[in-house]
Amino acid sequence: MQVRIYLLLPMALLLPPGAQGGEIIGGREAKPHSRRYMAFLEIHDEKGKKKCGGFLVKPNFVLTAAHCRGRKITVMLGAHNVRNRERSQQEIPARRWVPHPEYDKETYNNDIMVLQLSRSALLNKWVRLIPLPNAKSRVRLGSNCSVAGWGRTDRNSGTDILHEVDLEVMKDDKCDEYLAYNSSTMLCVGKPGLKKLPYRGDSGGPLVCEGVAQGIVSYVDDDWLGPSVFTRLSKFVPWIQNILKNQS
Repeated sequence: MQVRIYLLLPMALLLPPGAQGGEIIGGREAKPHSRRYMAFLEIHDEKGKKKCGGFLVKPNFVLTAAHCRGRKITVMLGAHNVRNRERSQQEIPARRWVPHPEYDKETYNNDIMVLQLSRSALLNKWVRLIPLPNAKSRVRLGSNCSVAGWGRTDRNSGTDILHEVDLEVMKDDKCDEYLAYNSSTMLCVGKPGLKKLPYRGDSGGPLVCEGVAQGIVSYVDDDWLGPSVFTRLSKFVPWIQNILKNQS
């Protein structure tokens, strides 16, 4: 049985100003502002500050992972380097967050959360929405997708710059060794052994396939050899739409 790594990252582990990080595991630095839907989340809880990723689906709604909860969440949009003050950035507190009611913190099943922002984001050349999948759609096996985030670039190295990596959607049986892997609510992504994956701090970011958000970063195995596990977004589209409608 493989050991799972959950990808929430304490803010204290960010690089100091001027330090150099590598790349998201097996990936590269993203072209600045090429992923205009990306959101950087600063989360305050009883243990301090942590960071996650997320993505903008409506001007005032962001999706992320349920395990990215906290007492206070601030969302930054339009960022490339989250430590620098960039004129593209919009910093907006979350007014309300709604984790899935059946989220299981032991198995990370239903690992999805909707954030309502305290005000709508200004959509411009740096900030855009990303579409959600159809509720009945299925991601094709072998699809070449990608994920991005500001998480660790190695076990002991962080970065403040958005990085990205390309990943392939795998058969569910490649993730069967994970405890409680659920093929109806989860996606198995990334060829085993390539060491291409999201890592700590990348939780909540989107798996993007042909311009559509199809998954949410949930967890990886500790040895970096297995696939990563993502929340399967199509499963939750009716729930998401209901939240957006009711909160709006």
